[in-house]
Amino acid sequence: MSVGIFGGAFDPPHAGHVELARRGIEHFALDRLLVRVVEHPGHKPVATAPETRLRLARLAFASLPGAEIELDPFARTVDSLEALALIDPVFLVGADEFAALPTWKEPDRVLDLARLGVATRPGIDDRRVEAVLTTLARPERVSFFPIEPLPVSSSEIRARAAAGEPIDAFVPPEVAREISRLGLYRPVETGGAGGMLGRDG
Repeated sequence: MSVGIFGGAFDPPHAGHVELARRGIEHFALDRLLVRVVEHPGHKPVATAPETRLRLARLAFASLPGAEIELDPFARTVDSLEALALIDPVFLVGADEFAALPTWKEPDRVLDLARLGVATRPGIDDRRVEAVLTTLARPERVSFFPIEPLPVSSSEIRARAAAGEPIDAFVPPEVAREISRLGLYRPVETGGAGGMLGRDG
């Protein structure tokens, strides 16, 4: 059985996340995809509680075949992979995250524990990707697959929600409805969710 892993803060999960996961499932013929919502990311602050981000992720990825969405208590990828102890899984990342691989905790150990499936899109600097490959002990453990460019980020969605602007074009409909229902990402003075401080890739 082929297993993939896709982790992140998902604050909130958006259309780009879903497209990356969908294409990863198709490209690597994955039977299961473990979507891991990182409870306390080590590399970025988060605006919402882990349980809320888990709820949003379950709504976002519900339509993907074989997707299993759970919280990840580990802030670092290598620690999460060690705990999962899967047989040669594919860890899905975007090309931007891959470019930061040398800053991850024990990147060569990550490649011992999992293959990397790197999503590429037009506009990514190939020189940055090639430079990372030259630093790895096992570059053959890295595979690339194309995705359609979707110019969207979680930070932009949070900013739009905070300004009261529509976000329907950037997140799955169920996610947009839940963000509106919960009043997420609105300024604190208007009764929105309180901040909560937050992983390498």
